[in-house]
Amino acid sequence: MKYPQHILIVDDDKSVLEVLEARLSTSGFNVIMADNGYQALRILSEEPVDAVISDVKMPKMGGMQLLNKMHSIRPELPVIFLTAYGTIADAVKAVQAGATDYLTKPFDGRELVRKLKDIPRPAADRLKASLSAGDELESDTAKSPGMQRLHDMIERVAASDVNVLVLGESGVGKERAARQIHRLSRRCENPFVVVDCGATPSGLLESELFGHIKGSFTHAIRDKKGLIEAADGGTLFLDEIGNISAEMQMRLLRFIETRTIRKIGSLQEAAVDCRIVSATNVDLTEAIRQGQFREDLYYRLRVVTLRIPPLRERREDIPALAECFVKDFCKIRGIKKVSLPADTVKWLCEYPWPGNVRELKNAIEGGVIFATNGVLRVEDLQLCGLPEHPDMAQDTCKDSLLLADNERNTIVKALQQTGGVQKDAAVLLGISRRAIHYKIKKFGINVRQLQ
Repeated sequence: MKYPQHILIVDDDKSVLEVLEARLSTSGFNVIMADNGYQALRILSEEPVDAVISDVKMPKMGGMQLLNKMHSIRPELPVIFLTAYGTIADAVKAVQAGATDYLTKPFDGRELVRKLKDIPRPAADRLKASLSAGDELESDTAKSPGMQRLHDMIERVAASDVNVLVLGESGVGKERAARQIHRLSRRCENPFVVVDCGATPSGLLESELFGHIKGSFTHAIRDKKGLIEAADGGTLFLDEIGNISAEMQMRLLRFIETRTIRKIGSLQEAAVDCRIVSATNVDLTEAIRQGQFREDLYYRLRVVTLRIPPLRERREDIPALAECFVKDFCKIRGIKKVSLPADTVKWLCEYPWPGNVRELKNAIEGGVIFATNGVLRVEDLQLCGLPEHPDMAQDTCKDSLLLADNERNTIVKALQQTGGVQKDAAVLLGISRRAIHYKIKKFGINVRQLQ
């Protein structure tokens, strides 16, 4: 398909988001939702987005301001505005400023789908859309031997169609590696679909993966396409595969063997052609030994295994990564250029980074906000109590339990401030909704007590 596949919808009205998500999902699009402009910009830096549908009038950041910021990051990104009759003039101005088109509310769903399918989508744009912060830099300028070997392996395995298992600690960039495999493969023009097995409750995972038909269970008010079917022709990325139940392991094994799926409540089977890339930070061989993971599924998932080294084992890559993240976040936040002095870079290179690239990325984002006079200092980073001397970093942060406690407390505070609303807490923390779901499960946080 040449038309956009990954659509970001932005509206402060939850009911509008739900209507748009239902209409576009049934038309075969992969939908990402944001209820404000700041969340939309964050998603744009982390997710592959081919087109944006946005409301014109929104609190804090309106459609025009969002358009300007998005086009400073992605000038080629198609944007369609939704507007009430009273603000048509604003929508016209937006089109004159570079928006692709606009529709008035209440909108015709069929017309919206037609407009999306009319958007041309060159292959070069698809490749660019699949890159998240740091992808180009890591693949082109990685200095550490471990990362150079990894990228060589990615290029070689991308040309084939074999299943790949990506291993590594939390935060090393397993999803980024999966995206690189996809964008370098013959499937790059087709969908890259992410399934977060760690954050999706086991009771919902079957419906998410395989879909269901209307009336198959309570609340099944319409037919739903599963994520496996949505990945037809493309790549299915199964994140945190080590967390799926025994029943789902069996269903997934059957799909890999037969390449057919059957929706919940249906008697019909449908063929699906997708490549499977899975990832985990769990020791699957130990899980197999303990009877928690099927050995036959393991061998079908790991035709090729890629191991991503932790950041502390490739410190020579940190300066370039930090510079890349600073540049990206300055663009997103509309901040003037921020520089990294030599002493800050030296401190970054000596810090142990228990949270790997994700921790570095989040630290840099916070540092950019607190930087004064266009210079990012060590004290702006807010990491592990900020040891006064770099050589104290290892001693200060070596106790992973203390770090975990700090992380858990931060998440709890964010949830308390947002009344237990997880998506709002994710925005406050600067992480994705998928990430906060995983953290809540990991730390055993009772969200209901915080509401």
